Amino acid sequence: MKGPFPSSSFRVLWMPISERLSRLGSGLFARNDQRKQAYRQRLLSAAGAGLPPLLDLSLGSTDLPPPPAAITAMAHALASPDSASYCLHAATLPFREAVAAWAQRRFGTTVDPETEVLLLVGSQEGTAHLPLAVLDPGDAALLLDPYYPSHMGGLHLASARPLLLPLDSDQGWRPDFDRLPASTWDSLRLMVLGFPHNPTATTGCQSWLDAAVAKALQHDVVLAHDNPYVDLALEGEAPALLRHPAWRQCGIEFFSFSKSWCLGGYRLAFAIGAEWLITALRQLKGVVDFNQSLALQAGAIAALEQAPHWPQQILEVYRQRRDRMVVALETQGWPVRVPSMALYLWLELPPQARARGFDSEGFCAALLEGSGVCLTPGNGFGPGGEGWQRLALVHPVEQLEAGAHQIGSWLRQL
Repeated sequence: MKGPFPSSSFRVLWMPISERLSRLGSGLFARNDQRKQAYRQRLLSAAGAGLPPLLDLSLGSTDLPPPPAAITAMAHALASPDSASYCLHAATLPFREAVAAWAQRRFGTTVDPETEVLLLVGSQEGTAHLPLAVLDPGDAALLLDPYYPSHMGGLHLASARPLLLPLDSDQGWRPDFDRLPASTWDSLRLMVLGFPHNPTATTGCQSWLDAAVAKALQHDVVLAHDNPYVDLALEGEAPALLRHPAWRQCGIEFFSFSKSWCLGGYRLAFAIGAEWLITALRQLKGVVDFNQSLALQAGAIAALEQAPHWPQQILEVYRQRRDRMVVALETQGWPVRVPSMALYLWLELPPQARARGFDSEGFCAALLEGSGVCLTPGNGFGPGGEGWQRLALVHPVEQLEAGAHQIGSWLRQL
C-alpha cells in the first residue's frame, strides 16, 4: 500500500500499513472491548445512574484460582537471579521433560522432550505462528467454520489462502471431511482443527480426529490440532492427536495451562508434535521471542507434577454453572442447547432477536447497552457463527443467574 506521507512531523494523520495487516481487521475481541469500555464510561457519567453493572461474559478468562502449588513454585523461583534472565531453548529442558512425563501419563504415548516438545507463550501464539513456519504465500489451508480467530489470523499473517469446512449444528458440529473433493485435499498444505471446540463448546469424538489424520496422511497435509480444552469435557472423552499412532508423521498438537490450571494471564503453553514441525516452529520463534521466565516455567512444572487433579476439580464447578445457567436462561425465554464442554454456552439468537432482524454483532451491542451483560458475537468466529452468541461461564453461579435475569428483562422489552 502506497500513499503520501504526512506533511507535518508533529501531526501524523496517516501512514502506510501492509495489506496483510489490513486483512486482519480490528478483531472480534478488540471491537467488543471498545463496547465494554464505552459502557464503563456511561456508568461513571450522570447518564449512568440506574444502569446495571457490567457483567462480562465475553472472554474465557476464568475467575477460578490456579493451583497453590504453581503459585508457590513461581514465588520461590523468583528469588533466583536466573528468573530475570533471557531464557533460550536449552534452558527449557526441565519444562519439556515435565511435559513429556505428562503426555505419558495422560495419553500413554512416549514423547522425546529434546525434539518433540516446545514451550509457547500461550497456545494462541503457537497456532498463529505455525502457518508462517509451514506455508508459503498463496498456499491453501483448511479451517473449521466456526473457527477460533487466531486460526484465521495466522493464515492472514502468512498470506495463505483459507478454505472453510462448515460445521452443522444439526449434525452435532461434526466435521464432514468427505464433503471436500480429492482435488481440494490435494491443494491443501495445512488443516487446523480444535476439539473440544471453541466456540461451539462441543467435546467431539476421537473418530473425528482419526478421520482428519487419515486425510492428512493421504494428501500430505500438515494437521494442527489446537487442544487447550482437553481436560474440560463434561460429557465424553476429549479427542487428542497424541492418541493416534501416526501423530509423528503429520501433526502437531497445542496445549495450554490457561484453561485446565487457570493460568491464562501467565501465558504458558506447549506444543507436542512431529520433530520436523517442532523444529520449524522453534526456528520461527527464535526470531520472534525468547521463552517465558524460568520462574513461570517452575510454576507450570508444579502444575503438571503436583496438581494433576486440578482440572477435574474445576470441571465440577463448570458443570454446576452450565446446568444452572441453562435453566436460568430458558426460564427467561432463551432456549439453550446444552454443551458437552465446560466454560461456554453457544447460544442461537433468541426468537425475539431474530424477529427484530438482529445479526450477531448488533444483538451483542444492543444487549450490552440494555442489560449490562456482554457476550461475544458469533460472527467473530467466521461466517458459520452468524446467528449465535458465545457466553463464558466465568463468574459464580449467583452472578450468572442475576445476569440471566437482566437478559430476560431486556428480551421482554423487545
